[in-house]
Amino acid sequence: MIGYAMLVPAVGALLVGLVGWLTGEDEETGGNDKREAVTIVATLVTFGIVAGKILPAVLDGARPAWTLFEVVPGVPLAFEVEPLGMLFALVASGLWIPTSIYAFGYMRGHHEHNQTRFFVCFAAAIFAALGIAFAANLFTLFLFYEVLTFSTYPLVTHEGSEKAMKAGRVYLGILVFTSVTFLLFAIIWTYQLTGTLDFTDGGILAGKVGSGQATILLALFAFGTGKAALMPFHRWLPNAMVAPTPVSALLHAVAVVKAGVFTVLKVIIYIFGLDFLTVTGAAEWLCWVAAFTLLSSSIIALTKDNLKARLAYSTVSQLSYIVLGAALATTAGALGGGMHIAMHAMGKITLFFCAGSIIVFAHKTEVSQMDGLGRRMPLTMAAFFLGSMSIIGLPPMGGSWSKWYLALGAAEADHVIFVFVLMASSLLSIGYLMPVVGRAFFLPPKPWVDDHGHEHAPQTTRSEGHWTCTVPLCATAVGCILLFFFGTEVRELLLPIFGPTSAMVESIR
Repeated sequence: MIGYAMLVPAVGALLVGLVGWLTGEDEETGGNDKREAVTIVATLVTFGIVAGKILPAVLDGARPAWTLFEVVPGVPLAFEVEPLGMLFALVASGLWIPTSIYAFGYMRGHHEHNQTRFFVCFAAAIFAALGIAFAANLFTLFLFYEVLTFSTYPLVTHEGSEKAMKAGRVYLGILVFTSVTFLLFAIIWTYQLTGTLDFTDGGILAGKVGSGQATILLALFAFGTGKAALMPFHRWLPNAMVAPTPVSALLHAVAVVKAGVFTVLKVIIYIFGLDFLTVTGAAEWLCWVAAFTLLSSSIIALTKDNLKARLAYSTVSQLSYIVLGAALATTAGALGGGMHIAMHAMGKITLFFCAGSIIVFAHKTEVSQMDGLGRRMPLTMAAFFLGSMSIIGLPPMGGSWSKWYLALGAAEADHVIFVFVLMASSLLSIGYLMPVVGRAFFLPPKPWVDDHGHEHAPQTTRSEGHWTCTVPLCATAVGCILLFFFGTEVRELLLPIFGPTSAMVESIR
C-alpha cells in the first residue's frame, strides 16, 4: 500500500501534465475542467489509500514496510510507516484535497498563467512529502527532501516576475545550501559512527558518541533542515510569499515546512533518542534557539502590515513550537510537537485560504485596509477568526491540545521558563491576529480609491469569493474545531512512539 499511496500523486502529476498539454487552457478563465478532474481524483485516491488502508494497520500496531534496493551496505531505499510518519502523511494527503479545490477558484479568479505546470508541481510535491513521511532511514528521507525542494521551486517562481525569481533564488539557495552543507554531512557522519541510517526506536547513537559530539551532530541536523526555518536560516519563508496563495498554503501548512519540523522531530526521536538526549543534555541549546526564533518572529509579525507577510512570520514562530517540543527531550514535549504538526497545519491553511480570498475577491493585501471587511465577507472573516483561535491555542480549537502538551513537556524537563515562553508567544499571536478580526468586524468600512485616484463610497454589499475558495476555507475552519474533539485520537496515534514502558505515557493516558 505504501507504493500505491506514493504512486498515485506521481502518476497524477504525469496525467495532469498530459491532459493540460492535450486540451490546453481556457484563455479567459485560465481553467481546464479535465485537468482539474484528474487532480481531484488523484487527491481522493491518495487520501483514500493513506486513511483507508495504511492508517488501520498502524492503529493495530503494525508498521507497514517496503524495501526497494540497497544503495550501500546497510542503507537501502526503504519505507516504513510509524505513527509520526502516519500523522504527517494524513496531513499532507488530507489537506491536498481542499487545497486543490481552493486552487481551482484562486487560479481562475486571478487569471493565472501556466496552471498546468502549477498543478503538476503541486502533485509532485505531495509525492515527495509522502516519501519523507514514509522514509525508513535517513538516506531515503534526504532523497525525497531534495525532491520536495526542487519540485516546489517552480511554484515559488510561478509569477515569473523579477521579484518572484529573486525569491526563488533565496528559496533554493538557503534550502540547498543547508541540506548539502549540514544535513548531508550529518547523515554521512551518523553512518560512519553507527554503520546504519535506520530510524530505530530509542535511537542509534547511544554508546557511539559523547555529549560534545552529539551536540555538534544535532546542530548539523537542526540547521541542515532549513525547511524548519530556524533563525538565521528562515529568510526563504517570508520571501516565498510572492507565490500564489495556494502555494503559500502548501509551503506553510501541507508539505514544505512540515517536512522540515517532521525531520527534526523524527531525527531526535529515532536517531538520537529522548533518553540519550536527556542524559547528555545535548539538546538544551536547541531549546533556547527555538525559543528565540519563536518569540522574535512573533514580534516581527506584529510589525507587518501585509497580511501574508504577517502570516509568514507567524509560521516561523509556530514551527519553533515543534522544534522546542522535540528539543525538550521529554515524552510530553515530543508528543506536543507531533500533535502541533496537525494542529498548526489546519489552522494556518485556514488563514492563508482566507488571505487569498481577500486578495482575489476584495483586492486587499494590507491589514490596515480591512476595516469593515467582515460585512462584505462574513464567512471568510469568521473562518479567519476560528483559524486564529487555533493558532493562539484557545479551546475549543485543536491548537489548544498541542500547546498543552508542550507546556507539560517543559514542566517535565524542569524548564518552567519555556512555559512562560509559550504563554508569551500566545499573547503575541493575539497581538498580530486579532487586530485583523477586530478591524473586519468592529470598524466601519473605509471609502476606496480606484486606479485613477477617484474616491468611492465604502463597499458594504456582501460578496464572498467563489465557492471553490469559500467552501475549503470553511471546511478547514471547522476542521480546527474537530481536531479539538478528536485530539485524543491524534494523541493515541502518536503515543506508541514512546513505548509502553514510559511512565509519562501512562500518566498522559
